[in-house]
Amino acid sequence: MKKYYSLETNSSEADIYIFGDITSWEYFENDVSSYTLSKELQMLDVDRINVHINSYGGEVAEGLAIYNMLRNHKAKVRTVCDGFACSIASVIFMAGDERIMNSASLLFIHNAWTMAVGNAQQLRKEADDLDVISQGAFAAYMALANIPEETLREMLGAETWILPEDALEMGFATAIIGAAQSNKAAASAHKALFSLVKNAVQMAPAEEPKPDNPAAEALSEVEDPPLVEPRSDPEPEPVPQENKTLKYLNALMGGKD
Repeated sequence: MKKYYSLETNSSEADIYIFGDITSWEYFENDVSSYTLSKELQMLDVDRINVHINSYGGEVAEGLAIYNMLRNHKAKVRTVCDGFACSIASVIFMAGDERIMNSASLLFIHNAWTMAVGNAQQLRKEADDLDVISQGAFAAYMALANIPEETLREMLGAETWILPEDALEMGFATAIIGAAQSNKAAASAHKALFSLVKNAVQMAPAEEPKPDNPAAEALSEVEDPPLVEPRSDPEPEPVPQENKTLKYLNALMGGKD
């Protein structure tokens, strides 16, 4: 039976699978500790390490150690979220030079949790300590995310699930695999909308210019039109007038009809 946590090597690459809890006490076969992983990383002489993650998280100290070991390894690190990368597992996800989300995967981020007993002074200190401990994860996220610090603090305080598209937009991820391509449909809708507007502009009657002098116009309506000698030369062909609206719309579409 294959372990949920395992390491496989192939030529110049190594694949690490973290599909369980991150803990200092490895009780189940899918548990992983920083100690176990550090021994295996020391033996790796590869160009790239692929870290596949499906984990609810675990102990902050263990996760931060794994994050830092991966960040400091000489190999290029590629982290892949194959399901959930929650809590401290999402911090390990941030260790990747490339951070890949699957289209059906999620990140979950929050501030550090704990359980405590004691008097009021001890509980207040525990809360202060948690604020400091949470800074480790905050620094890992902020090093690569492209969102304001205040936004990240709000997301951590709200205990936030992050979809792949949002993770990519905010800088948590660098790519999404398995996502449906929707750019053609969007381009088609854009073109269809442009055609509707273009046809409406072409069919709309031209507005007659408003008179500068309404009194003069009223007077011209009652006066007989002046006699005009018939012209022997043919009327010149009308010059097409530039439609500025269509020109603007064509510019938006890249100069194409």
